[in-house]
Amino acid sequence: MISRLLSILFLALASFSLHAQENDDGKLRIIVFGAHPDDAEYKAAGSAVKWARQGHHVKLVSVTNGDVGHWKEAGGPLALRRTAEAAACAKKLGVTSQVLDIHDGELVPSLEYRKLITRVIREWKADIVIAPRPWDYHPDHRYVGVLLQDAAFMVTVPFICPDVPHLKKNPVFLYSSDGFQKPYPFTPDIAVSVDDSFEQKLDGIHELTSQHYEGGAGGSEEHVKNVPPASDEVGRRAWLKRRWGARQGSEAEKYRDLLIKLYGEEKGKAVRYAETFEICEYGRRPSAAEIKTLFPFYDAK
Repeated sequence: MISRLLSILFLALASFSLHAQENDDGKLRIIVFGAHPDDAEYKAAGSAVKWARQGHHVKLVSVTNGDVGHWKEAGGPLALRRTAEAAACAKKLGVTSQVLDIHDGELVPSLEYRKLITRVIREWKADIVIAPRPWDYHPDHRYVGVLLQDAAFMVTVPFICPDVPHLKKNPVFLYSSDGFQKPYPFTPDIAVSVDDSFEQKLDGIHELTSQHYEGGAGGSEEHVKNVPPASDEVGRRAWLKRRWGARQGSEAEKYRDLLIKLYGEEKGKAVRYAETFEICEYGRRPSAAEIKTLFPFYDAK
């Protein structure tokens, strides 16, 4: 019995040591939160690919399981389906995926969930945390933003959630982009060209079949009829590229001045597709030099 216990203890310590080494490999650790199994992917997959290609560690987290995010099906089977879609997407992107078991449409900014988010950030040992702003049409989106704001300081406080070691350095917290104007419009500090990762982003979000090809919660029979069928893989991919090319292209045009500031005039003007982020004042406030370390995508001018 003692021998068996010692063996178990040895394995646990070895696992802990391996985990610690993995966390201390000198690479960045980025965690992106969305409300549902598609939000983090839609907002930051292009940047996630770029980080992952350089060996940095990226996790995309859905705070709810998406179990009412479809017009025709719901419940446990839909939650399992959407979790599998998110995992397939993450595999194509080269990142990690996690879906929390909270019902879609029922997220609230409670103490319980604040502690949960705090633990998830600590366990990932995040350098960068990305989440939606707390102003949005969907309550789940809003409350993910509130929860991340509430966790922004608490991740460094030792006696909150003491079961998970606190972070000794507050991460940089960022908001993902949106088009809402009140109480103030999204104002990015960071713009990332995703021209070289756009096709891989499409490869990933192509796996989120229930959402764009079937329309998610806002879909219908009519929507499905207007999308190329699953048997037409090339047609579906082209349909998806048109939609996302317009979306990421619009983001690049809207924030062209910021792209030029970060990439230099020639390269900034040439960017076709972009993802943008705003610094949340509640986390660490990085200098311009640190931004280029955290986003190591900007070539020398």
